[in-house]
Amino acid sequence: MKNVKMLISYLILIIVTIISVFPFFWMIVSATNKSVDVTKGKLLPGTHLFQNFKNLLETIDLVPALMNSAKISITTTLLALIISSLAGYGFEIYRSKAKDFVFNVLLTSMMIPFAALMVPLFQMFGIISGSMPFFGIDTLSAAILPSLTTAFLIFFFRQSTKMFPKDILEAGRIDGLSEIGVFFRIYIPTMKTTYAAAAIITFMASWNNYLWPLVVLQSPENQTIPLLISTLGSAYSPDYGVIMTAIVIATLPAALIFFIMQKHFVAGMMGSVK
Repeated sequence: MKNVKMLISYLILIIVTIISVFPFFWMIVSATNKSVDVTKGKLLPGTHLFQNFKNLLETIDLVPALMNSAKISITTTLLALIISSLAGYGFEIYRSKAKDFVFNVLLTSMMIPFAALMVPLFQMFGIISGSMPFFGIDTLSAAILPSLTTAFLIFFFRQSTKMFPKDILEAGRIDGLSEIGVFFRIYIPTMKTTYAAAAIITFMASWNNYLWPLVVLQSPENQTIPLLISTLGSAYSPDYGVIMTAIVIATLPAALIFFIMQKHFVAGMMGSVK
């Protein structure tokens, strides 16, 4: 009976693994085939990868788009980690009824879809464009600013801070550290797994962000890689081999960061503190 249960468990795991991995397998295989082979559903690797890559470079400005995505994602990740961790740290360490009320309001804001905020955000950045062009419409700054603080990240850091040993904070204060010193010299090094998990989540969300950059980035030289891939797909006769090649290239940075930091990601999501 025990062996039967184990066999069923392994069969379920195998099926789930195949379902999870198949889209990535099909994406990589399709990048090596011609467009007509992709539409036919060919599942064997082809010999058209370099031609697809050459056609991709001739069709779109790939490198500038990758650089724009990298600038937006890296800047957003670094600033979001600092701002959101400061907020989460403050909400948990310096608790009061007023702060709990503000935190509950932040959690409530998670129920508002981003599509409902696009119009007021666009109007706000349109007003800013007149006085501060660097932060206005059609700038990378406009694509970065709305993502710097999210209710989810603040909630994530506050929940992780509940596991933080408060005695270490008191020891730092007794040794003469200021509150800023305690945060940067004690809290951040101790919570590195939480920061790693938050960094992966933020980077991947920013790298794959499509809706807001589509609205706010209007010049071709400011477009990100998801926008260019969308342009390839909306052509009159799309070349699916080229599209799949572009998707593989766009997937590599996020996948690389995840695989490098996956151990820290798992520990951070489990709420462990090291």
